[in-house]
Amino acid sequence: MTSPSARRRTEADAPSGDGWVLRSAGACQGVTGSAHRLRCGDTRVLIDAGMFQGRDAEAGANEAAWPFDPRTLDAVVLTHGHLDHVGRLPKLVADGFRGPVYATAATLAVAEVVLRDAARIQLEDAARERRRLKRAGGDPGAVRPLYREQDVDAALKRACAVDFGRRVEIGGDVAFRFGRAGHVLGAAWAALEGNGRTVLASGDLGDDDGPLHPPPAAPPRADVVLIESTYGDRRHRDAAATRAEFADVVRATLRRGGNVLIPTFALERTQAVLWALADLEREGVIPRRPVVLDAPMGARMTELYRSHPETLRPQLAARLAAGEDPFAPSSFETTTSFAASQRLAHARGVVIVAGAGMMTGGRILHHLRAHLGEPANALVVVGYQAEGTLGREIVEGAASVRVLGRRVPVAASVHTINGFSAHADAAALDRWLAAADPAAVVPVHGEATARAALGERAAERGYRVLDAALGADVAL
Repeated sequence: MTSPSARRRTEADAPSGDGWVLRSAGACQGVTGSAHRLRCGDTRVLIDAGMFQGRDAEAGANEAAWPFDPRTLDAVVLTHGHLDHVGRLPKLVADGFRGPVYATAATLAVAEVVLRDAARIQLEDAARERRRLKRAGGDPGAVRPLYREQDVDAALKRACAVDFGRRVEIGGDVAFRFGRAGHVLGAAWAALEGNGRTVLASGDLGDDDGPLHPPPAAPPRADVVLIESTYGDRRHRDAAATRAEFADVVRATLRRGGNVLIPTFALERTQAVLWALADLEREGVIPRRPVVLDAPMGARMTELYRSHPETLRPQLAARLAAGEDPFAPSSFETTTSFAASQRLAHARGVVIVAGAGMMTGGRILHHLRAHLGEPANALVVVGYQAEGTLGREIVEGAASVRVLGRRVPVAASVHTINGFSAHADAAALDRWLAAADPAAVVPVHGEATARAALGERAAERGYRVLDAALGADVAL
Protein backbone atom coordinates (compact mmCIF):
# COMPACT_ATOMS: atom_id res chain seq x y z
CA MET A 1 0.00 0.00 0.00
CA THR A 2 1.31 3.46 -0.93
CA SER A 3 2.18 5.57 2.09
CA PRO A 4 0.59 9.01 2.71
CA SER A 5 4.00 10.68 2.31
CA ALA A 6 4.51 9.08 -1.10
CA ARG A 7 1.02 10.03 -2.28
CA ARG A 8 1.60 13.64 -1.22
CA ARG A 9 4.02 14.13 -4.08
CA THR A 10 1.07 13.86 -6.47
CA GLU A 11 -0.82 16.75 -4.86
CA ALA A 12 -0.15 20.38 -5.71
CA ASP A 13 0.42 22.33 -2.52
CA ALA A 14 1.73 25.77 -1.76
CA PRO A 15 5.12 25.56 -0.03
CA SER A 16 4.75 25.63 3.74
CA GLY A 17 8.35 25.88 4.92
CA ASP A 18 8.20 25.69 8.68
CA GLY A 19 4.74 27.31 8.86
CA TRP A 20 1.14 26.17 8.75
CA VAL A 21 -1.11 26.26 5.70
CA LEU A 22 -4.90 26.15 5.71
CA ARG A 23 -7.02 24.77 2.87
CA SER A 24 -10.77 24.78 3.50
CA ALA A 25 -13.27 22.34 2.01
CA GLY A 26 -16.34 24.02 3.48
CA ALA A 27 -17.72 26.57 5.97
CA CYS A 28 -15.09 29.12 4.98
CA GLN A 29 -17.52 31.53 3.33
CA GLY A 30 -20.74 30.15 4.76
CA VAL A 31 -22.14 28.31 7.75
CA THR A 32 -22.33 24.65 6.75
CA GLY A 33 -19.93 22.00 5.47
CA SER A 34 -17.16 22.58 8.02
CA ALA A 35 -13.93 20.99 6.81
CA HIS A 36 -10.52 22.64 7.20
CA ARG A 37 -7.26 20.96 6.29
CA LEU A 38 -4.22 22.15 8.22
CA ARG A 39 -0.76 21.30 6.94
CA CYS A 40 2.42 21.67 8.94
CA GLY A 41 5.50 20.47 7.09
CA ASP A 42 4.59 17.00 5.84
CA THR A 43 1.71 16.43 8.28
CA ARG A 44 -1.88 16.99 7.18
CA VAL A 45 -4.85 17.12 9.55
CA LEU A 46 -8.49 17.68 8.62
CA ILE A 47 -10.58 19.52 11.21
CA ASP A 48 -14.14 18.23 10.73
CA ALA A 49 -15.74 16.74 7.61
CA GLY A 50 -19.18 18.30 7.63
CA MET A 51 -22.08 18.19 5.23
CA PHE A 52 -23.35 21.20 3.34
CA GLN A 53 -26.97 22.22 3.91
CA GLY A 54 -29.31 24.71 2.23
CA ARG A 55 -28.37 26.17 -1.16
CA ASP A 56 -24.88 24.65 -1.18
CA ALA A 57 -26.37 21.18 -0.75
CA GLU A 58 -28.89 21.82 -3.53
CA ALA A 59 -26.02 22.91 -5.78
CA GLY A 60 -24.27 19.56 -5.31
CA ALA A 61 -21.49 20.73 -2.98
CA ASN A 62 -21.59 17.48 -0.99
CA GLU A 63 -20.96 15.41 -4.12
CA ALA A 64 -18.06 17.57 -5.33
CA ALA A 65 -14.47 16.35 -5.18
CA TRP A 66 -12.37 17.33 -2.18
CA PRO A 67 -9.85 20.14 -2.77
CA PHE A 68 -7.14 17.72 -1.62
CA ASP A 69 -6.48 14.01 -1.90
CA PRO A 70 -8.13 12.29 1.12
CA ARG A 71 -5.42 9.60 0.95
CA THR A 72 -2.79 12.18 1.95
CA LEU A 73 -4.42 13.05 5.29
CA ASP A 74 -2.73 11.78 8.45
CA ALA A 75 -5.78 12.23 10.68
CA VAL A 76 -9.22 13.73 11.06
CA VAL A 77 -10.06 15.66 14.23
CA LEU A 78 -13.79 16.09 14.89
CA THR A 79 -14.85 18.98 17.12
CA HIS A 80 -18.43 17.74 17.64
CA GLY A 81 -21.18 15.60 16.16
CA HIS A 82 -23.45 18.02 14.28
CA LEU A 83 -24.17 16.96 10.69
CA ASP A 84 -22.48 20.06 9.28
CA HIS A 85 -19.28 18.96 11.04
CA VAL A 86 -19.32 15.16 10.55
CA GLY A 87 -21.73 14.48 7.67
CA ARG A 88 -19.14 13.89 4.91
CA LEU A 89 -16.89 11.64 6.99
CA PRO A 90 -18.15 8.41 5.33
CA LYS A 91 -17.55 9.98 1.92
CA LEU A 92 -14.02 10.93 2.97
CA VAL A 93 -13.28 7.32 3.91
CA ALA A 94 -14.94 6.00 0.76
CA ASP A 95 -12.73 8.42 -1.21
CA GLY A 96 -9.56 6.94 0.26
CA PHE A 97 -8.86 8.32 3.75
CA ARG A 98 -7.25 5.62 5.90
CA GLY A 99 -6.06 7.42 9.02
CA PRO A 100 -7.52 7.72 12.54
CA VAL A 101 -10.58 9.82 13.35
CA TYR A 102 -10.13 11.53 16.72
CA ALA A 103 -13.05 12.82 18.81
CA THR A 104 -14.32 12.73 22.36
CA ALA A 105 -16.26 9.62 23.33
CA ALA A 106 -19.53 11.56 23.56
CA THR A 107 -18.96 13.07 20.11
CA LEU A 108 -18.40 9.61 18.64
CA ALA A 109 -21.67 8.40 20.20
CA VAL A 110 -23.49 11.39 18.74
CA ALA A 111 -21.79 11.02 15.35
CA GLU A 112 -22.89 7.41 15.01
CA VAL A 113 -26.55 8.39 15.44
CA VAL A 114 -26.21 11.37 13.09
CA LEU A 115 -24.41 9.47 10.35
CA ARG A 116 -26.69 6.43 10.37
CA ASP A 117 -29.69 8.73 10.16
CA ALA A 118 -28.07 10.67 7.30
CA ALA A 119 -27.38 7.43 5.39
CA ARG A 120 -31.02 6.37 5.79
CA ILE A 121 -32.33 9.74 4.59
CA GLN A 122 -30.01 9.73 1.58
CA LEU A 123 -31.19 6.26 0.61
CA GLU A 124 -34.82 7.35 0.87
CA ASP A 125 -34.17 10.56 -1.07
CA ALA A 126 -32.36 8.65 -3.81
CA ALA A 127 -35.24 6.14 -4.10
CA ARG A 128 -37.73 9.02 -4.34
CA GLU A 129 -35.67 10.75 -7.02
CA ARG A 130 -35.34 7.51 -9.01
CA ARG A 131 -39.13 7.11 -8.99
CA ARG A 132 -39.55 10.70 -10.15
CA LEU A 133 -37.05 10.27 -12.99
CA LYS A 134 -38.66 7.03 -14.07
CA ARG A 135 -42.04 8.73 -14.32
CA ALA A 136 -40.44 11.59 -16.28
CA GLY A 137 -38.64 9.26 -18.67
CA GLY A 138 -35.19 10.04 -17.27
CA ASP A 139 -32.35 7.74 -16.21
CA PRO A 140 -33.02 6.54 -12.63
CA GLY A 141 -29.80 4.51 -12.65
CA ALA A 142 -27.75 7.71 -12.43
CA VAL A 143 -29.07 8.54 -8.95
CA ARG A 144 -26.90 7.39 -6.05
CA PRO A 145 -26.93 8.29 -2.34
CA LEU A 146 -23.85 10.15 -1.13
CA TYR A 147 -23.08 7.13 1.03
CA ARG A 148 -24.72 4.06 2.54
CA GLU A 149 -24.72 2.53 6.00
CA GLN A 150 -21.75 0.30 5.17
CA ASP A 151 -19.77 3.48 4.48
CA VAL A 152 -20.77 4.72 7.94
CA ASP A 153 -19.50 1.43 9.39
CA ALA A 154 -16.17 1.89 7.61
CA ALA A 155 -15.83 5.44 8.93
CA LEU A 156 -16.68 4.49 12.52
CA LYS A 157 -14.04 1.74 12.46
CA ARG A 158 -11.44 4.49 12.22
CA ALA A 159 -12.70 6.27 15.35
CA CYS A 160 -10.42 6.87 18.33
CA ALA A 161 -11.89 8.35 21.54
CA VAL A 162 -9.79 11.09 23.16
CA ASP A 163 -10.34 12.60 26.61
CA PHE A 164 -10.32 16.34 27.16
CA GLY A 165 -6.80 17.56 27.91
CA ARG A 166 -4.99 14.47 26.63
CA ARG A 167 -2.09 15.22 24.26
CA VAL A 168 -2.21 13.14 21.06
CA GLU A 169 0.75 12.85 18.68
CA ILE A 170 -0.37 12.86 15.04
CA GLY A 171 2.84 12.79 13.04
CA GLY A 172 6.05 14.71 12.52
CA ASP A 173 6.12 17.06 15.48
CA VAL A 174 2.36 17.81 15.27
CA ALA A 175 0.16 17.05 18.27
CA PHE A 176 -3.21 18.23 19.53
CA ARG A 177 -5.43 18.29 22.59
CA PHE A 178 -9.13 18.93 23.16
CA GLY A 179 -10.73 21.49 25.46
CA ARG A 180 -14.41 21.76 26.36
CA ALA A 181 -16.32 23.94 23.89
CA GLY A 182 -19.65 23.96 25.77
CA HIS A 183 -21.65 23.79 22.52
CA VAL A 184 -23.29 20.36 22.49
CA LEU A 185 -22.71 16.93 23.99
CA GLY A 186 -18.98 16.13 23.70
CA ALA A 187 -18.10 19.35 21.83
CA ALA A 188 -14.46 20.42 21.88
CA TRP A 189 -12.07 23.01 20.58
CA ALA A 190 -8.75 21.63 19.31
CA ALA A 191 -5.32 23.13 19.97
CA LEU A 192 -2.72 21.89 17.47
CA GLU A 193 1.01 22.33 18.05
CA GLY A 194 3.77 21.99 15.50
CA ASN A 195 7.07 23.64 14.56
CA GLY A 196 6.91 25.70 17.73
CA ARG A 197 3.54 27.29 16.94
CA THR A 198 -0.03 26.72 18.14
CA VAL A 199 -3.04 26.78 15.84
CA LEU A 200 -6.38 26.77 17.60
CA ALA A 201 -9.58 25.52 15.90
CA SER A 202 -12.62 26.66 17.86
CA GLY A 203 -15.13 24.25 16.36
CA ASP A 204 -18.47 25.65 17.48
CA LEU A 205 -18.37 27.41 20.85
CA GLY A 206 -21.25 27.36 23.31
CA ASP A 207 -22.83 30.38 24.92
CA ASP A 208 -21.54 31.27 28.37
CA ASP A 209 -25.14 31.38 29.60
CA GLY A 210 -26.37 28.14 27.97
CA PRO A 211 -28.84 26.08 30.01
CA LEU A 212 -27.31 22.62 29.58
CA HIS A 213 -23.52 22.81 29.31
CA PRO A 214 -20.86 24.69 31.25
CA PRO A 215 -19.27 27.58 29.34
CA PRO A 216 -16.31 26.89 27.05
CA ALA A 217 -13.00 26.21 28.75
CA ALA A 218 -10.40 28.96 28.45
CA PRO A 219 -8.12 28.32 25.46
CA PRO A 220 -4.32 28.36 25.53
CA ARG A 221 -2.36 31.22 24.01
CA ALA A 222 -2.24 30.62 20.25
CA ASP A 223 -0.46 31.99 17.22
CA VAL A 224 -3.48 31.54 14.93
CA VAL A 225 -7.17 30.93 15.67
CA LEU A 226 -9.75 29.53 13.25
CA ILE A 227 -12.86 30.84 14.94
CA GLU A 228 -16.51 30.23 14.19
CA SER A 229 -18.52 33.38 13.55
CA THR A 230 -22.13 32.19 13.38
CA TYR A 231 -23.27 35.03 15.64
CA GLY A 232 -20.22 37.22 15.10
CA ASP A 233 -22.42 40.24 14.48
CA ARG A 234 -25.12 39.68 17.11
CA ARG A 235 -25.75 39.50 20.83
CA HIS A 236 -28.17 36.99 22.32
CA ARG A 237 -30.92 38.03 24.67
CA ASP A 238 -30.08 37.07 28.21
CA ALA A 239 -31.40 33.80 29.62
CA ALA A 240 -34.15 35.37 31.74
CA ALA A 241 -35.53 37.43 28.84
CA THR A 242 -35.42 34.41 26.52
CA ARG A 243 -37.24 32.25 29.04
CA ALA A 244 -39.92 34.92 29.56
CA GLU A 245 -40.45 35.42 25.83
CA PHE A 246 -40.70 31.68 25.22
CA ALA A 247 -43.17 31.27 28.09
CA ASP A 248 -45.35 34.13 26.81
CA VAL A 249 -45.69 32.58 23.35
CA VAL A 250 -46.38 29.06 24.62
CA ARG A 251 -48.86 30.21 27.25
CA ALA A 252 -50.83 32.50 24.91
CA THR A 253 -51.01 29.92 22.12
CA LEU A 254 -52.15 27.05 24.35
CA ARG A 255 -54.75 29.18 26.12
CA ARG A 256 -56.41 30.04 22.79
CA GLY A 257 -56.43 26.35 21.85
CA GLY A 258 -53.68 26.55 19.28
CA ASN A 259 -50.70 24.31 18.68
CA VAL A 260 -47.10 25.32 19.28
CA LEU A 261 -44.73 24.03 16.59
CA ILE A 262 -41.05 24.01 17.55
CA PRO A 263 -38.62 22.80 14.88
CA THR A 264 -35.44 21.69 16.61
CA PHE A 265 -32.05 20.25 15.92
CA ALA A 266 -31.88 16.78 17.43
CA LEU A 267 -28.69 17.55 19.31
CA GLU A 268 -28.81 20.07 22.20
CA ARG A 269 -31.70 22.22 20.95
CA THR A 270 -34.27 19.47 21.48
CA GLN A 271 -32.98 18.89 25.00
CA ALA A 272 -32.84 22.61 25.80
CA VAL A 273 -36.46 23.09 24.66
CA LEU A 274 -37.70 20.07 26.60
CA TRP A 275 -35.85 21.29 29.71
CA ALA A 276 -37.42 24.75 29.37
CA LEU A 277 -40.94 23.35 28.87
CA ALA A 278 -40.59 21.00 31.86
CA ASP A 279 -39.25 23.73 34.15
CA LEU A 280 -41.86 26.31 33.12
CA GLU A 281 -44.60 23.78 33.62
CA ARG A 282 -43.34 22.72 37.06
CA GLU A 283 -43.27 26.38 38.11
CA GLY A 284 -46.82 26.94 36.87
CA VAL A 285 -45.71 29.52 34.30
CA ILE A 286 -47.27 27.64 31.38
CA PRO A 287 -50.33 25.35 31.47
CA ARG A 288 -49.92 21.59 31.57
CA ARG A 289 -50.68 20.39 28.05
CA PRO A 290 -49.46 17.44 25.99
CA VAL A 291 -45.88 17.84 24.77
CA VAL A 292 -44.96 15.53 21.90
CA LEU A 293 -41.39 14.89 20.78
CA ASP A 294 -41.84 13.87 17.15
CA ALA A 295 -38.20 13.37 16.29
CA PRO A 296 -36.76 9.85 16.42
CA MET A 297 -33.18 11.11 16.32
CA GLY A 298 -34.01 13.78 18.91
CA ALA A 299 -35.29 11.03 21.20
CA ARG A 300 -32.06 9.06 20.76
CA MET A 301 -29.99 12.16 21.49
CA THR A 302 -32.02 12.83 24.63
CA GLU A 303 -31.11 9.34 25.82
CA LEU A 304 -27.44 10.16 25.19
CA TYR A 305 -27.81 13.30 27.29
CA ARG A 306 -29.27 11.24 30.11
CA SER A 307 -26.34 8.82 29.87
CA HIS A 308 -23.63 11.52 29.88
CA PRO A 309 -24.38 13.66 32.94
CA GLU A 310 -20.66 14.49 33.25
CA THR A 311 -21.04 16.83 30.26
CA LEU A 312 -23.89 18.85 31.80
CA ARG A 313 -24.09 21.72 34.23
CA PRO A 314 -23.73 20.39 37.80
CA GLN A 315 -27.33 21.16 38.78
CA LEU A 316 -28.69 19.11 35.86
CA ALA A 317 -26.29 16.26 36.57
CA ALA A 318 -27.46 16.26 40.20
CA ARG A 319 -31.10 16.01 39.16
CA LEU A 320 -30.35 13.06 36.91
CA ALA A 321 -28.37 11.40 39.72
CA ALA A 322 -31.40 11.84 42.01
CA GLY A 323 -33.62 9.96 39.56
CA GLU A 324 -35.33 13.04 38.13
CA ASP A 325 -35.69 13.55 34.39
CA PRO A 326 -35.18 17.26 33.60
CA PHE A 327 -36.08 16.63 29.95
CA ALA A 328 -39.62 15.32 30.49
CA PRO A 329 -42.68 17.58 30.98
CA SER A 330 -45.57 16.02 32.94
CA SER A 331 -47.65 15.01 29.91
CA PHE A 332 -44.82 13.94 27.64
CA GLU A 333 -44.93 11.57 24.69
CA THR A 334 -42.38 10.45 22.15
CA THR A 335 -43.83 9.24 18.88
CA THR A 336 -42.82 5.72 17.96
CA SER A 337 -44.05 5.58 14.35
CA PHE A 338 -44.76 7.75 11.36
CA ALA A 339 -48.45 6.90 11.72
CA ALA A 340 -48.43 8.40 15.21
CA SER A 341 -46.77 11.48 13.77
CA GLN A 342 -49.43 11.82 11.08
CA ARG A 343 -52.23 11.71 13.68
CA LEU A 344 -50.89 14.97 15.10
CA ALA A 345 -52.37 16.70 12.04
CA HIS A 346 -55.68 16.64 13.91
CA ALA A 347 -54.31 17.59 17.35
CA ARG A 348 -55.34 20.77 19.16
CA GLY A 349 -53.75 22.51 22.13
CA VAL A 350 -50.44 20.61 22.01
CA VAL A 351 -46.76 21.44 21.82
CA ILE A 352 -45.02 19.60 18.98
CA VAL A 353 -41.24 19.47 19.09
CA ALA A 354 -40.02 18.03 15.79
CA GLY A 355 -36.98 17.82 13.54
CA ALA A 356 -35.41 19.30 11.56
CA GLY A 357 -34.14 22.58 12.95
CA MET A 358 -33.84 24.48 9.64
CA MET A 359 -37.05 22.90 8.31
CA THR A 360 -35.16 21.38 5.37
CA GLY A 361 -36.58 17.90 6.03
CA GLY A 362 -37.83 15.70 8.83
CA ARG A 363 -41.23 15.43 10.45
CA ILE A 364 -41.63 19.16 11.05
CA LEU A 365 -42.57 19.48 7.36
CA HIS A 366 -45.76 17.45 7.85
CA HIS A 367 -46.72 19.63 10.82
CA LEU A 368 -46.04 22.81 8.87
CA ARG A 369 -48.27 21.59 6.07
CA ALA A 370 -51.04 20.74 8.54
CA HIS A 371 -50.79 23.69 10.94
CA LEU A 372 -48.89 26.64 9.43
CA GLY A 373 -52.01 27.94 7.72
CA GLU A 374 -54.04 28.32 10.94
CA PRO A 375 -53.87 31.72 12.75
CA ALA A 376 -54.44 30.15 16.18
CA ASN A 377 -51.14 28.27 15.97
CA ALA A 378 -47.59 29.48 16.59
CA LEU A 379 -44.28 28.54 15.00
CA VAL A 380 -41.43 29.08 17.45
CA VAL A 381 -38.02 29.18 15.78
CA VAL A 382 -35.26 28.51 18.30
CA GLY A 383 -32.29 27.88 16.04
CA TYR A 384 -30.18 29.42 13.31
CA GLN A 385 -31.72 29.35 9.81
CA ALA A 386 -29.12 29.23 7.05
CA GLU A 387 -29.56 30.97 3.71
CA GLY A 388 -31.57 28.90 1.24
CA THR A 389 -33.53 26.95 3.86
CA LEU A 390 -37.29 26.83 4.31
CA GLY A 391 -36.83 28.14 7.84
CA ARG A 392 -34.99 31.22 6.56
CA GLU A 393 -37.78 31.87 4.06
CA ILE A 394 -40.41 31.77 6.80
CA VAL A 395 -38.58 33.95 9.33
CA GLU A 396 -37.90 36.53 6.62
CA GLY A 397 -41.65 37.01 6.27
CA ALA A 398 -42.83 34.89 3.34
CA ALA A 399 -46.62 35.06 2.95
CA SER A 400 -46.69 31.46 1.78
CA VAL A 401 -44.16 28.67 1.34
CA ARG A 402 -43.97 25.39 -0.53
CA VAL A 403 -44.02 22.42 1.85
CA LEU A 404 -43.87 18.86 0.55
CA GLY A 405 -45.06 19.96 -2.86
CA ARG A 406 -47.95 22.08 -1.61
CA ARG A 407 -48.18 25.87 -1.29
CA VAL A 408 -49.11 26.70 2.35
CA PRO A 409 -50.03 30.16 3.66
CA VAL A 410 -48.03 31.41 6.65
CA ALA A 411 -51.02 32.35 8.82
CA ALA A 412 -49.67 31.08 12.16
CA SER A 413 -47.69 33.57 14.21
CA VAL A 414 -43.92 33.20 13.76
CA HIS A 415 -41.57 33.87 16.68
CA THR A 416 -37.77 33.82 16.47
CA ILE A 417 -36.16 33.27 19.88
CA ASN A 418 -32.40 33.29 19.42
CA GLY A 419 -31.60 33.10 23.11
CA PHE A 420 -31.84 29.30 22.89
CA SER A 421 -28.82 29.25 20.62
CA ALA A 422 -26.08 26.79 21.49
CA HIS A 423 -23.60 29.14 19.80
CA ALA A 424 -21.59 31.84 21.48
CA ASP A 425 -22.75 35.33 20.61
CA ALA A 426 -20.47 38.17 19.51
CA ALA A 427 -19.49 39.15 23.05
CA ALA A 428 -18.70 35.57 24.09
CA LEU A 429 -16.66 35.00 20.93
CA ASP A 430 -14.67 38.15 21.66
CA ARG A 431 -13.93 37.05 25.23
CA TRP A 432 -12.78 33.59 24.14
CA LEU A 433 -10.62 35.04 21.38
CA ALA A 434 -9.05 37.55 23.76
CA ALA A 435 -8.02 34.68 26.05
CA ALA A 436 -6.18 33.02 23.14
CA ASP A 437 -4.60 36.39 22.19
CA PRO A 438 -3.43 35.26 18.76
CA ALA A 439 -1.33 37.06 16.20
CA ALA A 440 -3.77 36.09 13.44
CA VAL A 441 -7.46 35.18 13.19
CA VAL A 442 -9.36 33.30 10.47
CA PRO A 443 -13.15 33.81 10.82
CA VAL A 444 -15.03 30.77 9.47
CA HIS A 445 -18.45 29.16 9.82
CA GLY A 446 -20.45 32.35 9.38
CA GLU A 447 -22.30 34.36 6.79
CA ALA A 448 -20.47 37.31 5.23
CA THR A 449 -21.80 39.99 7.58
CA ALA A 450 -21.04 37.93 10.68
CA ARG A 451 -17.50 37.07 9.54
CA ALA A 452 -16.83 40.68 8.62
CA ALA A 453 -18.08 42.03 11.95
CA LEU A 454 -15.96 39.60 13.95
CA GLY A 455 -12.97 40.32 11.72
CA GLU A 456 -13.33 44.07 12.18
CA ARG A 457 -13.34 43.77 15.96
CA ALA A 458 -10.33 41.43 15.81
CA ALA A 459 -8.44 43.90 13.65
CA GLU A 460 -9.20 46.71 16.10
CA ARG A 461 -7.48 44.63 18.79
CA GLY A 462 -4.39 44.34 16.61
CA TYR A 463 -4.89 40.79 15.28
CA ARG A 464 -4.08 40.06 11.65
CA VAL A 465 -7.31 38.90 9.95
CA LEU A 466 -7.07 36.26 7.21
CA ASP A 467 -9.80 35.22 4.78
CA ALA A 468 -10.31 31.58 3.80
CA ALA A 469 -11.69 30.56 0.41
CA LEU A 470 -12.85 27.16 -0.74
CA GLY A 471 -9.89 25.13 -1.97
CA ALA A 472 -7.37 27.97 -1.65
CA ASP A 473 -4.17 27.78 0.41
CA VAL A 474 -3.81 30.34 3.19
CA ALA A 475 -0.41 30.67 4.87
CA LEU A 476 -0.99 31.04 8.62
